[in-house]
Amino acid sequence: MTSDLALFRRRLLKNPRQVSAIAPSSRTLARAMTLGLGPQSGQVVEFGPGTGRFTEAILARGVPPENLTLFELDDEFVAYLRQKFPGVTVHQAPAQEAAQRVSGKAAVVISGLPLLSMPETVREGIVGAAFQIMAPRGSYVQFTYGPRPPLPPEQIAALGLKVNKGFKVWANLPPATVYRFRRA
Repeated sequence: MTSDLALFRRRLLKNPRQVSAIAPSSRTLARAMTLGLGPQSGQVVEFGPGTGRFTEAILARGVPPENLTLFELDDEFVAYLRQKFPGVTVHQAPAQEAAQRVSGKAAVVISGLPLLSMPETVREGIVGAAFQIMAPRGSYVQFTYGPRPPLPPEQIAALGLKVNKGFKVWANLPPATVYRFRRA
């Protein structure tokens, strides 16, 4: 099996815009993104798992593989994820299709997608899809490298959300901040 780093570098060189990161997420960021998850969390959905760093952390927190669904576009990442995480559902599909592919309600949606590098309509579609599949008290967890939330205030208001700033993770390249979004 190819190493995470080798696969990440190969995909970054082939499609830098889609990968949109200079290095894989750190284990420290993965722990911050998955804080609060456990065996009783219920259904968890992950958007943009890449090589599966957050996926590993979700499973390490005790979420059963059958309660985890991934959405990834890159065909090599999809094949790698399916081999590395048996029992986890992996869709080769955009996050915006989550409502058509996820049955039941997710307690948490974790996103490794580069929202700020996407057009506003795509960002809105991704976050809207997350809240379509989410339980009423669920949360959408997203990180960003910038100093502000990964959605502008007007988009947060238009989607009827509130946001809580989480940890700044210095042990990531580049440093990242975790945000949790909920329905207002």
